[in-house]
Amino acid sequence: MPVIDNAIYNGGVRVATPVTLEETFETREAHGGFAWIGLYRPTDAELDAVASEFGLHPLAVEDARKGHQRAKLERYGETLFVVLRPARYLDDVEQVEFGELHMFVGRDFTISIRRAESPNLAKVRHRLEASPELLMKGPEAVLYAVLDEVVDEYLPVLTGLENDIDEIEEQLFDGDPAVTRRIYDLASEVMEFQRATRPLVDMFAALEHGFEKYGVDLELRRYLRDVKDHVLRVVDRGEAFRQLLQNALSVHATLVGQRQNEEMKRLTETSLAQSEQTKKISSWAAILFAPTLVGTIYGMNFAYMPELDWVLGYPFAVLLMVGLGFVLYGVFKRRGWL
Repeated sequence: MPVIDNAIYNGGVRVATPVTLEETFETREAHGGFAWIGLYRPTDAELDAVASEFGLHPLAVEDARKGHQRAKLERYGETLFVVLRPARYLDDVEQVEFGELHMFVGRDFTISIRRAESPNLAKVRHRLEASPELLMKGPEAVLYAVLDEVVDEYLPVLTGLENDIDEIEEQLFDGDPAVTRRIYDLASEVMEFQRATRPLVDMFAALEHGFEKYGVDLELRRYLRDVKDHVLRVVDRGEAFRQLLQNALSVHATLVGQRQNEEMKRLTETSLAQSEQTKKISSWAAILFAPTLVGTIYGMNFAYMPELDWVLGYPFAVLLMVGLGFVLYGVFKRRGWL
């Protein structure tokens, strides 16, 4: 059995540390108080054994077995089933890693099933054991402490995401072509972060709705409301990050459009310059072609060409070639080609 820790608490102190689940059940009956069993990645058979021992609802057990659940809180009789999505920021790869934590909270037991490295429930247990006045409030105190730890671990994630967004803003104006992909990846992480944190608002609302009905300790209510305030701030910052990334995408699209417009302008100017050069070349080619044409005709060896016997034939041909050149030059000059 992958039991990380197993303890019986009564009066705010640990009174026993059973080795097996059967011993846990018997010890709890003997000492009173409540049991807190911490499991890490249990197998289906091990989860079935826990469910049988504590009478857990089959639907909740099935959700815990499958994993990949959204953050939620469900009540089955007197047992709460809580799914949390803890997160931690990995500095080396600049990514957010999401885990999954399931909790069954009954009147005399708490079962925590961790499927990732986060959160550090050993830290939570030590904190509670160092505060007997809090631990003596029962399984609800364990739920509060776990919620508080999960929410606290969101804060470094927010800091990491904020640093990534600052770096993206620098990349935007540096023209880095990789910024588009980074914005998309970071936006996906922020959306996943929101899926982990937004449901907590409704979860705390549901807990508050049951304060009176289930007789939750007044001091514990204050602690839970304090965690709820932290959750609201976390959710607000997550929403702000999403908006910032949407703005970054808009700015990026605008900058790309501006660069494309500048490139098109440059290409257009180049094309216009080439067109002007083409006009000049074509004009001079036409001017030179006119005398060449006349000269070519008179250079043919026809037997009968009246102009060859004409006294003014040569000056006429020369004047015709020169005149055509000047006429074409005037036409092209007036059209702005020369």
